[in-house]
Amino acid sequence: MAVPKVMGIETEYGISGPGMPDFNPVLSSSLLINSYAGSLRRIRWDYEQESPLRDARGFEPVQERQPVEEDLGLANVILPNGARYYVDHAHPEYSTPECATARDLVIHDKAGERILERSLSSVQRLMQPGQRLAIYKNNSDGKGNSYGTHENYLVDRRTPFSRIVRDLTPFFVTRQIFTGAGKVGAEGSRAQGRGIRYQISQRTDFFEAEVGLETTLKRPIINTRDEPHADPEKYRRLHCIVGDANLCEVATFLKVGSTALVLAMIEDEFLPDLLVENPVQALHHVSWDLSGRNTIRLMDGRRVRALELQWEYLDHAKKYVKEVDPSASGVEVVQRWEEILTGLEDDPFSLHRELDWVAKYRVLQGYRERDGLDWRDPKLAMIDLQYHDVRQDRGLYNKLAAGGKVERLVTDDEVELAVGEPPEDTRAYFRGRCISKYPSSIAAASWDSVIFDVGRDTLQRVPTREPLRGTRTHVEELFEACDTAAELIDALQR
Repeated sequence: MAVPKVMGIETEYGISGPGMPDFNPVLSSSLLINSYAGSLRRIRWDYEQESPLRDARGFEPVQERQPVEEDLGLANVILPNGARYYVDHAHPEYSTPECATARDLVIHDKAGERILERSLSSVQRLMQPGQRLAIYKNNSDGKGNSYGTHENYLVDRRTPFSRIVRDLTPFFVTRQIFTGAGKVGAEGSRAQGRGIRYQISQRTDFFEAEVGLETTLKRPIINTRDEPHADPEKYRRLHCIVGDANLCEVATFLKVGSTALVLAMIEDEFLPDLLVENPVQALHHVSWDLSGRNTIRLMDGRRVRALELQWEYLDHAKKYVKEVDPSASGVEVVQRWEEILTGLEDDPFSLHRELDWVAKYRVLQGYRERDGLDWRDPKLAMIDLQYHDVRQDRGLYNKLAAGGKVERLVTDDEVELAVGEPPEDTRAYFRGRCISKYPSSIAAASWDSVIFDVGRDTLQRVPTREPLRGTRTHVEELFEACDTAAELIDALQR
């Protein structure tokens, strides 16, 4: 039986300083985060257990230690909701706490948007008159640079990585038909001369390899980083870098929910061989095809549409949920999956309430018709960017949501709660409650440990290597009984 698919999303947000000639994205990102974190910034991130160069294919390159945020004095904080908020590659990055269901992950991903928006308000008070920052939840600056939205899934260490590559690659090549965030134009040599005015995915143009360890150069469809942030004897963490940053809640829900189901099916050997002949080429062609009619070639010689390949995955997922894992969350995912594929089959542009690439296309078409704009008009690129603005009073997606023009899956109250509170059914609960109750006694923390300084000869490390332990059920009474961190340590040691 597949291991539970504990999951999370890391989002690097776009940052700019309109009208600031000396704008520095690294320092601005740090200022943004520190202004929100306040006194929590004294708690450092624990890098001791991290190994980002370990490769799932069985090797780890020997390199000199690279400077980390702590060395450079950049912001890197752990929030009371269990999330990590830090500077990564000149961007503010928000990493959600670990979630046990796709719906919970939608809530905590949305909480990240609100935290970035509030950070903007906090940092504005520290800036000179006439200066301001802008934050966008997107994946491309339109100048040839892309920044990532990475998903993470808990997988069984016993599952051969080669099988994950084989069965997941065709899924990733084609799932963008519902996960794409939409993009005006194209970037990269593969798109040159094709006259692409609008495409489904923002990230696809930047992928050049099938499998690899890189995340910023020669990006692969399947990333091989083998850094589980959990018991390495039992688990892997699949680090998925091929997705877009979504604002539509249905798109986020289906992105993570369907991927978690596919991974479970891979672990339980539930899928047939659906290998694509040229995955990188196919990935690009799917993104460029708004009609959904073009085909890609499989290794068995068949030519199929991306949508047809998704139907095959869904058919197996429906059978899997019925026979192996009839959980409510699994049932909800396959029902929504079928609804979206049916809508794509009937008329892709009917899904403007559910999918980002369609919602944005509809907005852009409205401006084109009103103002007679050609797809190459720079105004459309600006409108594309404004769709992703995190401010609720300025972002075009947020205006659609406020007007009831996109479908919501979660409530504002749920998102507001997640801004300050961790999920209750993963180890994030223990981490978040420690941060909120004993902040002055915590020296450092990471995904798989919390390190306390309670005035003893040595720091006290509490490992959290099981993602489904440290939940509210496990530790709520412990927190209620312990007024100080020292009492908590003593109770845990007993």
